[in-house]
Amino acid sequence: MTEHYYTKNPGVEHDEKQVIFEALGLRFQCATDAGVFSRDGLDMGTRILLDALPELRGRALDLGCGWGAVGVVLGKRYPAAELVLTDVNERAAELAKRNLRANGVENARVVCGDGFEKVEGKFDLIALNPPIRAGKAVVYRLFEESKAHLGPDGALYVVIRKQQGAESAQRYLQTIFERVDRVARDKGYWVLQARPTTP
Repeated sequence: MTEHYYTKNPGVEHDEKQVIFEALGLRFQCATDAGVFSRDGLDMGTRILLDALPELRGRALDLGCGWGAVGVVLGKRYPAAELVLTDVNERAAELAKRNLRANGVENARVVCGDGFEKVEGKFDLIALNPPIRAGKAVVYRLFEESKAHLGPDGALYVVIRKQQGAESAQRYLQTIFERVDRVARDKGYWVLQARPTTP
């Protein structure tokens, strides 16, 4: 059976590496490992997502955080915000904790669980680069759970490649959110903003 990065306990042998990247005008160094998403560094979709996000205020969630790229970048860029990172993959969650410490991010914490299993409270922003290979049922469940965890003025930001279902994802989001807009499009990726209420 083939394992994916959304496996709770990856069986693949560890093969850690250090990656260096720049995002939002800052430089980062993070540890990655085999068995986690985008182990070779910041992937294009996540970079496009980060560039499309508004200035962060309040409380934000890095949903499906992997080794912590979004949470680390946002936490460093917006030290007054409160960040929560979560991933079903225990190896990824541990890396995220280490990467927050290594980059001096003190306004964030990591929990390990499936979707919102270990996540509490409401958020002003939820960022999601969804696990497309897990299938639509999993991805759409994350959309639905996100709506339940957004504050009244909050928004979910999702990045998806057009060829991997961005259009159908937008149509589905429109069935559960009050307003859905495409706020960025670059290199085949769409960033969708979904709001539970119309501003």
